[in-house]
Amino acid sequence: MERRDFIHKTVASSTFLGLGGLSLSSFNTLETKHLTVLHTNDVHSYIDPFPPTHPKSPNMGGVARRAALIESIRNENPNVLLLDAGDIFQGTPYFNYYGGELEFKLMSMMKYDLATIGNHDFDNGIEGLYKQLPNAEFEFVSANYDFKNTIMDGYVKPYKILDKNGIKVGVFGLGIRLDGLVDKKSYKETIYNSPLEVAQDMSRILKHEHKCDLVICLSHIGYKYKEEPNKICDFKLAGLTKDIDLIIGGHTHTFLDKPTVLKNSAGKDVLVNQVGCYGINLGRIDFYFDNDASKKHLGKSIVV
Repeated sequence: MERRDFIHKTVASSTFLGLGGLSLSSFNTLETKHLTVLHTNDVHSYIDPFPPTHPKSPNMGGVARRAALIESIRNENPNVLLLDAGDIFQGTPYFNYYGGELEFKLMSMMKYDLATIGNHDFDNGIEGLYKQLPNAEFEFVSANYDFKNTIMDGYVKPYKILDKNGIKVGVFGLGIRLDGLVDKKSYKETIYNSPLEVAQDMSRILKHEHKCDLVICLSHIGYKYKEEPNKICDFKLAGLTKDIDLIIGGHTHTFLDKPTVLKNSAGKDVLVNQVGCYGINLGRIDFYFDNDASKKHLGKSIVV
């Protein structure tokens, strides 16, 4: 498929929301392809929903509800990409007892396509992460963690290109600096490389060499750091790169009602989204690909 401009549109339910008078009928005269990107981050082994008495999130979350919601969306549009931005592990007794087995098996049942690796995914050591890989029927991407001197070598790819009904989607992963967050004994000889330099390289390769229609950065470096303005984060990454269309983030547990729209270094829109933590929300972004050069976008998170 030739490189095509795209129109962004995100919905929170089966009802499409318009922007500036734009409605679904506006696309009737155009040949369009519809891709739905669903995403989670920082689920932290929360398998069950919060109890009714929880002060902040009563009856919210839970894998069963998320699975039902994902199935409903797939029935609406079978062309779905399901992603996770890391910190799958650590947070409930399920992880303490099963060591990540349950989390990976449930994600596999929900048919996740890709995940990146968060700092808490090393909490049972790199050996613990490696041990659970056979339970994951999805792949991991991380471009700035170099695992060449570890048992994870060959099991994590820098990026993955997926064909979704003729739409060429390139996804690469980024992880946060482990030093200071994770005991050196847990991540062993894993080498951390600059997320910004790696992102510039990966996005160029995917957009220009592989001619991807959509480039997604699956990030676990954090949304924004007010007290550390010079620290690399998704917010800064969006403005300092030029070939990323969407950054799906994690680590900072940032609840966004809709994606933040920023300008990249070339003056074009890039979407940045993160849906908090503990499986409370499911991110959804719908893309409509056609030959029209205009771009429209509107976002919303879905409460599970």
